[in-house]
Amino acid sequence: MAKRVLLIEDEPNIIEAICFILSRDGWTVHTHADGTTALERLAAYPPDVVILDVMLPGRSGYDILQDVRHSPQLRHLPVLMLTARGQAKDRELAERLGVDHFMTKPFSNAEVLERVRALAGP
Repeated sequence: MAKRVLLIEDEPNIIEAICFILSRDGWTVHTHADGTTALERLAAYPPDVVILDVMLPGRSGYDILQDVRHSPQLRHLPVLMLTARGQAKDRELAERLGVDHFMTKPFSNAEVLERVRALAGP
C-alpha cells in the first residue's frame, strides 16, 4: 500500500509541483488548502507525512504545528514545514514548536522527495 502525504498548502503551483513529484514516486498525495480546518482533516485521516505551509488562509502553519504536537493522536506525525519565509527567526520558531524538517521555497524537487522519504521511515 502506498504511503500517504497530506500537503497543507494554498498555492496551486506548489500543490501541482509537489503532487507530481511525490505521486511519480508512488506516494498517495492528499491536499488541503485551509488553515482553519486543517487539524480536523489531519485527525480524520492521519497521513504518514505532513507537508505544511506557514502562510495559510484562516490559521498559520505554526498554529497548526503547535496543535499537532499537543494532540495525543497526532503528535507522532512527521512534519515538513515549507515556507517562503526563510529567516532564522522563522526556522527557530518552527524548531521550537517541534517541526521535523524546515524547507524554504523555492525548493529542489529532489530535496522534497528525499526529505519525505526520510521522514516516512522504512
